[in-house]
Amino acid sequence: MKKKTGLLLLAIFCSLLFVVAACSNDTGSKKDSGKNTEAEGSGSSGEKTLVFGRGADSIQLDPSKVTDGESLNVTIQIYDTLVKYNPEDTEVQPSLATEWNVSDDGKKWTFKLRDDVKFHDGTDFTAEDVVYNFERWQTGAEFIYYGYMFGATEDNLKGIVDKVEATGDYEVTFTLSEPNAPFLNTVAMSAFGIASPEAIEKYGEDYSKHPVGTGPFVFEEWVPDDQITLKKNEDYFGEVAKLDKVVFKTIPDNGARFMELQSGTIDVMNGLNPQDIQTVEGDDNLQIIRRPSMNVAYMAMNTDKEGPMADKKVRQAINMAVDKEQLITLFEGVGKAAKNPIPPSLWGYNDDVEDYKYDPDKAKALLAEAGYADGFDVSLYIFSNPRDYMPQPKVTAQAIQEMLKKVNINVKIVESDWDTHLEATENGKHDMAFLGWTGDNGDPDNFLYVLLDKDNAKMGSAGNIAFYKSDELHDLLKQAQVEMDQEKRSDLYKKAQELVHEDAPWLPIAHTTPPLAANKKVKNYQPHPTGGEAFNLVDIQ
Repeated sequence: MKKKTGLLLLAIFCSLLFVVAACSNDTGSKKDSGKNTEAEGSGSSGEKTLVFGRGADSIQLDPSKVTDGESLNVTIQIYDTLVKYNPEDTEVQPSLATEWNVSDDGKKWTFKLRDDVKFHDGTDFTAEDVVYNFERWQTGAEFIYYGYMFGATEDNLKGIVDKVEATGDYEVTFTLSEPNAPFLNTVAMSAFGIASPEAIEKYGEDYSKHPVGTGPFVFEEWVPDDQITLKKNEDYFGEVAKLDKVVFKTIPDNGARFMELQSGTIDVMNGLNPQDIQTVEGDDNLQIIRRPSMNVAYMAMNTDKEGPMADKKVRQAINMAVDKEQLITLFEGVGKAAKNPIPPSLWGYNDDVEDYKYDPDKAKALLAEAGYADGFDVSLYIFSNPRDYMPQPKVTAQAIQEMLKKVNINVKIVESDWDTHLEATENGKHDMAFLGWTGDNGDPDNFLYVLLDKDNAKMGSAGNIAFYKSDELHDLLKQAQVEMDQEKRSDLYKKAQELVHEDAPWLPIAHTTPPLAANKKVKNYQPHPTGGEAFNLVDIQ
């Protein structure tokens, strides 16, 4: 995850030249609109604007159709969910719903709703709006998270949610086909933000460019690949934001983004190079904010593609050929080596699983047994933009490339921007690919079912980009979903991790504690383990 010092300095120098050149061309007026100038910040107008620097733009602003953090970190400001998480963990608390109950058989959930909420377009929020949103999500595969979390398929677009009814003006009842232990935590996920039905009907296919929710901030403007601007919702039913505006500014290079933080043109940034942490800590004007760890970075091997990756011995050999202790040094203290698909911070983690030991000779022997004694050529698809779980993907890929070369596996690195990478991997174009996941709801189901179950190995919208299809794993995960006793569920997930370890569809790489860097004038920034937080509690002083 890090370049050698000379290469890093060269990259930063080049990025500076690019920034200077860009600011002098005809698009300068657009770029200037995102700067945290004195007039926007603490200047004479008194308007408070928080500029958040990030490595990639959002894909779209309809949270029900995306899974990437860059989109969801914006939409969490715009939309509310029925229930939400505590600011510091995934314990559920009221939001649009004030109270709820579940039937004894675990199949019927009833939510009492607030009666004082309006959407940003001025329309009233009622139970019928919740029904409209859920029924919309049941109409097609493009509503990716609905499929992931509720088991929807092409043959059963409803999944386990049989019926959603307005049982009063401000009461909604869900009838499930089977108990679902994660259900309450799932509906708190930002992907299930409630959108204005009137706005969806008004904008149609363009709705994702004109998002309308009930949240603490209102969408104002999107300049693609540059910035997204939100303004405070003065009529918010919850705690009204202290900030007047939030600007999400796209700056792809980590070094260039850090230099903008140092110069004061942005206020907060993610994707900080680990070697810059010490610089931040030594700067009286800056602070480090550490996000609690609930993530995993991994290299998926496409088990569904004809060739070496379809052979379990090859996948195990690749795990043995990568020196994870050396690899994790690239994270410089912000990451710990991963051996399981779920992080150690999550209940149900199986610490008894023994990671594959670095053993190139044994890896060569396994490759020979699989018929690849002379090695083979393989592609590794990576994203160019930094992620919280992998701040420097190219350097990590180059390190793996060198390690696999020692066992005669020749790796071709295919680097793409974030959007292109997601499209390629969801459609199975790769042999191997980098990806990662930050937990959405604090439940092991959100990692194991979404990322490794055969239900989610769907070409075109795959969460399981290893396209790993194990009936045995599927049975364990489905059993865990309907089991309401957490201790029994934990045992099932531990067995699932043992099975995944043996079949080796992944090279698990790291779990990170992602550092954010911020100006010290930023106050009350509470990073959430799910990777996104509403900014209505944040202040600039």
